[in-house]
Amino acid sequence: MPRSVNHVASRARRKKILKRTKGYYLSRRNVWTVAKNTWEKGLLYAYRDRKAKKREFRSIWIQRINAGARELGLTYSQFMGKLNQSGIALNRKALADLAANNPDAFKAIVEKLK
Repeated sequence: MPRSVNHVASRARRKKILKRTKGYYLSRRNVWTVAKNTWEKGLLYAYRDRKAKKREFRSIWIQRINAGARELGLTYSQFMGKLNQSGIALNRKALADLAANNPDAFKAIVEKLK
């Protein structure tokens, strides 16, 4: 009896991954084992960097708040301490946006804290 192989399904699996590696460099796009390994590693990088992106943005927000606060005579630490004591509930993302794009509103917050 001849050997039975479900070639349709296995070929479809390969085509699915090769389709996803379109645009990769050299053999990473069309050699099955290289493409599969590269694609899987890319998924790991994507998972890891979704977490890293949050850390990077938080540090950028802190730098922007610090720069805006120092122009008005406070350090970041002093500013955040007074902000928490006063009960103003603005997150770092909103504060950084105010410091960068709307300095008058940021200055009003700092004046309220002083």
